[in-house]
Amino acid sequence: MDAISEIVNKQREFFNSGRTKDVKFRIEMLKKLKRAVLGYEDRIMDALFKDLNKDAFDSYTTEIGFVLNELSYAARKLPKWAKRKRVRTDIASFPAKSFIYPEPYGVTLIISPWNYPFQLAIAPLVGSIAAGNCAVIKPSSYSPNTSKVLKHLIEETFDKEYICVIEGGREANKALLDSKFDYIFFTGSVSVGKVVMESAAKHLTPVTLELGGKSPCIVDETANLDLAAKRIIWGKLINVGQTCVAPDYLLVHSSVKNELVEKMKRVVEDFYGSNPVENEGYTKIINEKHFNRLLGLVKGEKVIYGGEFDEKRLKINPCFIDNASWDSPVMQEEIFGPVLPIIEFENLDEVIERIKLRPKPLALYFFTTSKDREEKVLNSVSFGGGCINDTIMHLVSKQMPFGGVGESGMGSYHGRKSFDTFTHYKSILRKSNVIDVPLRYPNRKNLKLVKKILK
Repeated sequence: MDAISEIVNKQREFFNSGRTKDVKFRIEMLKKLKRAVLGYEDRIMDALFKDLNKDAFDSYTTEIGFVLNELSYAARKLPKWAKRKRVRTDIASFPAKSFIYPEPYGVTLIISPWNYPFQLAIAPLVGSIAAGNCAVIKPSSYSPNTSKVLKHLIEETFDKEYICVIEGGREANKALLDSKFDYIFFTGSVSVGKVVMESAAKHLTPVTLELGGKSPCIVDETANLDLAAKRIIWGKLINVGQTCVAPDYLLVHSSVKNELVEKMKRVVEDFYGSNPVENEGYTKIINEKHFNRLLGLVKGEKVIYGGEFDEKRLKINPCFIDNASWDSPVMQEEIFGPVLPIIEFENLDEVIERIKLRPKPLALYFFTTSKDREEKVLNSVSFGGGCINDTIMHLVSKQMPFGGVGESGMGSYHGRKSFDTFTHYKSILRKSNVIDVPLRYPNRKNLKLVKKILK
């Protein structure tokens, strides 16, 4: 606790020195971090393989490449983002000029999860650096190899008074949450998110919570089934389903259900072979606890495909559950694994109402060629974000914010939104001393004119 307090205090001293407010300094730090990531590429990939059995392709596309792209974009756009913006002045304040100044919060805490242990630590850091903050990163103890590499990378690149990594388990988390930060960015489960928010409330610290939930995937009878099968399986099995925006369960029209299921089976085999647990590039479940949890969710369900597992390697084959009940255990929590419950439907309106009865999901995916149905779903259901005729890809765009709503989270980031998240926008009115319009001062004679101006 004392060591953490010392780090936070040192970072606050560094922030108060004003160095991080220099835009040139921020750009150089972003470029410095990018050079470090490039230099650590092999070590990051090795760590991801040890923690999650991720192959080089997945490690680069979902972690390293994603981060490099965010770093390049932020460094290029930062001069524009960081400029003060002049805005229109209301007539009631005439004569005056109005400006919005972006300013950093100060010392930020970034708590990252184990499923994308590199990306979900560094992507928020890009926003924190760009906005001019100091940062403490707390990676997950469930992915120790990546956490260790992350710590070495940051220590070799930055002074700890500016950015540092703190490893550890629950005790470290508690000590950090008991400390006063100026902003907290958390990615993880709903249950831990509630603890983070409760702790932040003690210091009135603003938070971003990137959580999860059960993200539905709907396929109607008009959908292109070949593309739907490929894109659903791809999205479901990235990181073997250990993705907060993975399609959690499948809602498919009864008339195309059997055909879609057969196509999805073929896609699994095209991607990973007839027995994916034997595929060296097939990701493993993070630990024994989550492995057993997933097997428990499958128990008693009607498995129509897959589900074989290798306990020693913590691998589970993609598993389709047929005719899943809305009340079954597998439908009560976010699956976070290669298990796909399938529920058939006859009427889209019934599906919409069912989804609306549940907590708001982080993502929703709808495969259809009907514009009317597309609009009906988008206008009827509240969710963080999603895709029409695709999965996952909405979070890749730097032009769109990514985040949840309700129990799936609060706040968002990516691209410009990462800068906004870690920035306080300070409003300033610069009043003229040349003229002093007397209308605002107490005077009953001015009331009629004031009423006309303020209508």
